Amino acid sequence: MLRRAWKPALVVAAPALGYFYYSYRRQTFDLPVRERAPDGTATMTTRTLPLLSMDAVDARIRDKATIHTVSRPGIIWHHSTASVAANDPIEDATANQVIRRDQGDGDLLFFAVMDGHGGYHTSQLLSRVLINAVALELSELDSPAPSAPSEWLGAVKRALWGSPTARTTQSDVDIHVSPSSRTTLTPLPSAAEPARVARAIQKAFMSLDAELLAAPVRVLAAALDADKKNLEIPDLSKHPLALPAMLPAMSGSCALLALLDTAHRNLYVACTGDSRAVAGIWEPDTSEPSADKGRWRVEVLSEDQTARNPAEAARIRGEHPADEAADVVRNGRVLGGLEPSRAFGDARYKWSSGLQETLARAFLTGSDRAMRAPRQGFRTPPYVTARPVVTHRTLELPSQHHNQTEHSAPDNRPALRFIVLATDGLWDELSSEDVVRLVGGHLKGLKGTVPKSALPALVPTASGTAAIEGKAARRQRDGGAKWAFVDENPSAHLIRNAFGGGDTGALRRVLSIPAPFARRHRDDVSVTVVWWESDNTQPNVTSLNIDRDEVKAKL
Repeated sequence: MLRRAWKPALVVAAPALGYFYYSYRRQTFDLPVRERAPDGTATMTTRTLPLLSMDAVDARIRDKATIHTVSRPGIIWHHSTASVAANDPIEDATANQVIRRDQGDGDLLFFAVMDGHGGYHTSQLLSRVLINAVALELSELDSPAPSAPSEWLGAVKRALWGSPTARTTQSDVDIHVSPSSRTTLTPLPSAAEPARVARAIQKAFMSLDAELLAAPVRVLAAALDADKKNLEIPDLSKHPLALPAMLPAMSGSCALLALLDTAHRNLYVACTGDSRAVAGIWEPDTSEPSADKGRWRVEVLSEDQTARNPAEAARIRGEHPADEAADVVRNGRVLGGLEPSRAFGDARYKWSSGLQETLARAFLTGSDRAMRAPRQGFRTPPYVTARPVVTHRTLELPSQHHNQTEHSAPDNRPALRFIVLATDGLWDELSSEDVVRLVGGHLKGLKGTVPKSALPALVPTASGTAAIEGKAARRQRDGGAKWAFVDENPSAHLIRNAFGGGDTGALRRVLSIPAPFARRHRDDVSVTVVWWESDNTQPNVTSLNIDRDEVKAKL
């Protein structure tokens, strides 16, 4: 009797056991990885890795995601950020500041993304000081008595050598400048003088990089002056400024900064490296009475600055003797090593060989860190510059005084509506057209999943300024026939769709790969999206809880 009862029970239980076993097996996946053997040789092996649940994937995408809103008379500004790491710790950083003025002087809005390489030290430092350095340089444009260079450098040094805790804090503040403190940042030049602003931004970038590279030299010089009898290179590896000075110079970072000057309706984009800025220009359909009929024009606001960019390769070769032409650019990289052709830090491509050897001996001897030897063909440094390419365009914004001006955009005229700034981890996966469609669809209110083939009809686009592709071929991931519109944050929305979108299997797999293996399959990615809309109400302008002394210190 018992034997006969056991057989039906087995028949009922078998599918459940099979489903349990299958579900359990699905929670891991095999990944080929490259590892170093004890003798230093690289070998390929297979790792079995845990597969993140969809809830864990959602949490990873949204963990660093933020949205901020700033209301001003006649206009509402929104900006979002999100980041997902491939390295541990992440080598990207972001920063933003909104400087608001009273009495119709207009506002200055700064947004920046930094893409580090060889460590996070340079990008994290830039997240603290880059915007402040640019704002400080701009404040001198129309000053009757410009500050002496030593005062400028002093302000940057105070930002560089702040407290250890502050050095890793990203800037994300909304500053309200009252009439009493307006002298700390004078209004920018008129709309007819964008070249002056562009030169000031370039000067700030270059001066900041020069100070970053000079910092360890100054520390060494001070130590030698203190002991003039001893001409030997001292061991400064235990000096409190040894690593804070050396590491930001040794590692490197690209930087992309957007400045919106609402008083003069000007947009400036400064690019050092291969991060990219893209704008969405709304072009309404004048033949349709509906306000939501139209298309988005894709405008790329920066060039990918790598040695794969023909113009950049020609520039680099032109800055060095003709007999170095074969070495300066090899395999699409500077000296065959560094992909971005412009960057902060990267002292290995800027300091002379003798200076590299001296500083490494002074600061790194006796520590667990080392400076890699110069690349083959290294003869006439510097090979990399932090000088940005600065582009300018006119912003057509709703009037802050509720009447049309020559720069105010009526509903039937094309107008820039959003800007996306992202590190190259996003552009490895998505095209500029993809990004504009995805943000346009997000602002339109699309929800759920949308077939990739259907999105162009739902969110029509037109080609504007094309991207100068400075990277190798974009990754082509398997599957992924659908885009996903499930995130409230547009920056997180872009990151999700970069790594799988509506294909949850592919999304789970790629975001489950941990460091250090992840870097072969994806890069760190950081995204800032800025968008704005008219506001027909008079908002009550408030500021965050930042005291006056802190505001002055930042400027």
